[in-house]
Amino acid sequence: METLPLAPFKDVIDGIKETGGEDFRLCYQCGLCEAVCPWNRVRNFLTRSIIHQAQLGVVDFGSEDLWLCVTCGACVERCPRGVGIIDIMRAVRRLLVPGGVVPASIPNLRSVMTSIASVGNPWLQEPENRANWAEGLGVKEFSEDTELLYFPCCTAAYDPRVKKVAQATGEILSKLEVDFGILGPKENCCGESVRKAGNEELFKHLAKENIKTFIENGVKKMLVSSPHCYHAFKNDYSEFKTNFDVVHITQYLSQLINEGRLKFTKEYGKKVTYHDPCYLGRHNGIYDEPRHVLESIPGVEIIEMPDSRENALCCGGGGGRIWMETKKEERFADLRIQQAIEVGAEVLVTACPYCIFMFEDSRLTLKDKEAIEIKDITEIVQEVI
Repeated sequence: METLPLAPFKDVIDGIKETGGEDFRLCYQCGLCEAVCPWNRVRNFLTRSIIHQAQLGVVDFGSEDLWLCVTCGACVERCPRGVGIIDIMRAVRRLLVPGGVVPASIPNLRSVMTSIASVGNPWLQEPENRANWAEGLGVKEFSEDTELLYFPCCTAAYDPRVKKVAQATGEILSKLEVDFGILGPKENCCGESVRKAGNEELFKHLAKENIKTFIENGVKKMLVSSPHCYHAFKNDYSEFKTNFDVVHITQYLSQLINEGRLKFTKEYGKKVTYHDPCYLGRHNGIYDEPRHVLESIPGVEIIEMPDSRENALCCGGGGGRIWMETKKEERFADLRIQQAIEVGAEVLVTACPYCIFMFEDSRLTLKDKEAIEIKDITEIVQEVI
């Protein structure tokens, strides 16, 4: 009987440990992660199998399954042993992206990483055009004596549909006479999804560049539209000993309502349902503020979907998946839109540029594209102040 050398397996095990996936040793294969994983609503995805392969050092590095995880956090929320499953997935991906080079087998992701590395955004757009969304809104450039930096995110800065979120936010802040500004061409991608896709080297570069820019421009408090930017600036960047005050737009609007500074002059007489973005809800515990904002708007009827708050269904865009192709029959966003329609909602509301992007893409596949509207919470607030 042939004896296999143990060295290659040990190298894989050590590599996963060294890149942050040491939690695999805690997994006792109960399978709860698979029970809550959104992928298993549309296809088989054996999370615990990947973890067990990591334990043994026999990971199939050619498997597409290694790129499926959307880092939604549902598995981590339910794991009885607190296994950092997302960290394990990220560690395995890091071994697949040596020196920041994404495998050629994933061309979309590879081109996106090249774009971010070269021009600071995933859409291969020129940095000098990053503030174009603000044209005609009277938004000023941030300076050291400005109270608040607004950081809209790459998607809200460049995507034709999602830039309406940044524009709505800018109009709201201007109407309320908030002292805010933007950095425009000085901004880089926050790097959150870059990191989850395994490109640690590029993430660290982006983080250091952004931190340097924030410090040089005297940024102390920043407002963000994207939960992914929120997570990066508040949690990931803390590894670099930063101490920025980071606020998501839903938190800020809720605060303004409580202070009596944000008042609504019109009604929004529609039935709406709110989708909890994974990186706002499960990852950062922000569930009540968005609902408080919606509940404060006259005429709004809020209907909850079956999967909400801690149990919210992912849109499918996290973990770098927003930049990868997903088969039509495997899109979580399709399922979520159907849930919203089934509860009788006229508008599916969320608070994340990724979610808007994914839902709008899925809405276009409906037989009746007008069956439901997709709105960011700021777009509704803009209509009623």
